[in-house]
Amino acid sequence: MSAAVTPEAGTAGAPEGAAPAMTRRQILQAMSGLMAGMFVAILASTVVSNALPRIIADLHGTQSSYTWVVTAELLAMTATVPIWGKLSDLYDKKLLIQLSLSMFIVGSLVAGFSHSVGLLIVSRVVQGIGAGGLTALAQVVMAAIIPPRELGRYSGIFGAVFAVGTVAGPLIGGVLVDTSWLGWRWCFFIGVPFALLAIVLLQLTLKLPTVRREVKIDYLGAVLIMSGVSSLLLWVTLAGNRFDWASWQTAVLVTAGVVLLTAAVLVESVVKEPIIPLGIFRNRTVTLTTVASLLVGVAMFGGTVFLSQYFQISLGKTPTVAGLMSLPMILGLMISTTVAGQIISARGKWKGFLIAGGIIMTAGMGLLSTISADSSFGLLSVYMVVLGVGVGMLMQNLVLAAQNDVPASELGAATSVLSFFRSLGGAIGTSALGAVLSHRVASEMAKGFGGAADNGGAGHGVPDLTTLPEPARQIVENAYGVATADVFLIGAPFAFLALIAVLFIKEKPLKTQSGMERLAQENAAGGKSPAAPAH
Repeated sequence: MSAAVTPEAGTAGAPEGAAPAMTRRQILQAMSGLMAGMFVAILASTVVSNALPRIIADLHGTQSSYTWVVTAELLAMTATVPIWGKLSDLYDKKLLIQLSLSMFIVGSLVAGFSHSVGLLIVSRVVQGIGAGGLTALAQVVMAAIIPPRELGRYSGIFGAVFAVGTVAGPLIGGVLVDTSWLGWRWCFFIGVPFALLAIVLLQLTLKLPTVRREVKIDYLGAVLIMSGVSSLLLWVTLAGNRFDWASWQTAVLVTAGVVLLTAAVLVESVVKEPIIPLGIFRNRTVTLTTVASLLVGVAMFGGTVFLSQYFQISLGKTPTVAGLMSLPMILGLMISTTVAGQIISARGKWKGFLIAGGIIMTAGMGLLSTISADSSFGLLSVYMVVLGVGVGMLMQNLVLAAQNDVPASELGAATSVLSFFRSLGGAIGTSALGAVLSHRVASEMAKGFGGAADNGGAGHGVPDLTTLPEPARQIVENAYGVATADVFLIGAPFAFLALIAVLFIKEKPLKTQSGMERLAQENAAGGKSPAAPAH
């Protein structure tokens, strides 16, 4: 589907019923609630990373439980992102984002009060559904209130929130677990005040018009998409750990996933209001940015998720120090996002930053593939800054390119499709590269211990370095150093493929009208009812 042609003259020529453009002050006020919500979503994904070993031990869980506590939220978040995105094209965006925050609060409270692993896993599913809404809706709302040409001016704020949430999460989690009078339950409680604050701020500051029209939700398509994606995510998460990649479990999960998603495509192609409008993939920009987002997810999340483990095991750092050591990458991401956004808003040109981001990200992955247990923090910092700069130029600008090239009525679907495939790529990358890391660690230890990989307690799970004698400790540190480098080496080609994808994206002028202004014009041109007054 080609992009709708809309006048670029601002609100002066907008039809009756169009919402007036928001001032910079009003946008910043509205973004305060959005960014508080985004911080909550990021914090939920990162705060438990350093606390999980203690949580599982206290709840008498198993290694399988450990996996499911992480996987449950990831599955729920990834599978529901497209549904939230479609709902945002049909219903009140503000109400939906407040609903997703409320679901997050409920999930967090249940998780914090959990006294069994089963209840904790259920609560993480609820958290994941809420986080999926926040992930999709924050960017949809930003597109609704900010013209694409101006979006870059505000992307630095998003980058800063992403950076703070990513760095602060593991750090806060480690501190809470190590503080006797708080404990791991506060890893879940700590996000609740931010979520409540976000709900209040959104109610006070976000003014969006509501388009009144009859809608019909594609419940069958939603169930098929969620089931199919969940089946494939379960496969990539558990294969290589719970069962072999080549096994009957793999055959069942992959076959089920393919059949369910094929059925979903058939349903989506005939229903009036599909969850994912297949027509948007006729748009070359949407298709290429979707492919690039998937590859960025595989490379970026699949590689960097293992850095904290590398810092702790291979370099022998504490969880708190490991959290701080990731600062250079986040700093690079934040600076590049901010600078690129400002230049794009000033000049209106964006493709050069996508290409530069692809090149720099590939270089960063390549540099990190040379690390070892003896790498200095100074050298690691340079490599991480390079990777962060590349990711910062790519992630937000892929969304910008897609949002700029679709009709305003499909902003939610297009935005959520990109978020969905980036999360899917991250899940696939984390699982597949995790299997690579595990296999390489085992082979390096077998080599170091003369064929006895279980020496030092390393054969099943993550070893505790404090209990190992010095010779065994050196073997374990080296094994994790070599294996982590391999992960980045395998991830680098995915970053390069993302670069190839962005090379084929055609640069188009950035629109100067916000999503709500464009939507009002599209509705007027199509003879639809104008938007109701903002509330």
